[in-house]
Amino acid sequence: IPPAAEAPLTVVGAAHILVAYKGALGAAKTVSRTKAEARKRAEEAREKLVAHQGTFEELVSKYSDDDLSKPAGGKIGNFERNVFPQAFTDAAFGMAVGGISAVVETPRGFHILLRTK
Repeated sequence: IPPAAEAPLTVVGAAHILVAYKGALGAAKTVSRTKAEARKRAEEAREKLVAHQGTFEELVSKYSDDDLSKPAGGKIGNFERNVFPQAFTDAAFGMAVGGISAVVETPRGFHILLRTK
């Protein structure tokens, strides 16, 4: 009898840093940066993260525009596929626990994900 195929992963956990721009979905009225400035800011946050120039939580505190997850160190909890936009889901499901994503663009802005589960 062949071994059972591994069941596809249905739930992952993640934390994120969200850098919004003026006009992004759900962006606070106080956000005035352009899309290009937001991308640059997200890339800067990711570079600091991979260079160990601050913990994920410290960088969330400094860079993230997500007021819901910011107090929790960027944690957004566990979620199934198709809860978030495709690019976000693909990044979260496509890396190992502890992995850091590239900068991911969604209608809300630019994200850096940390896989937690």
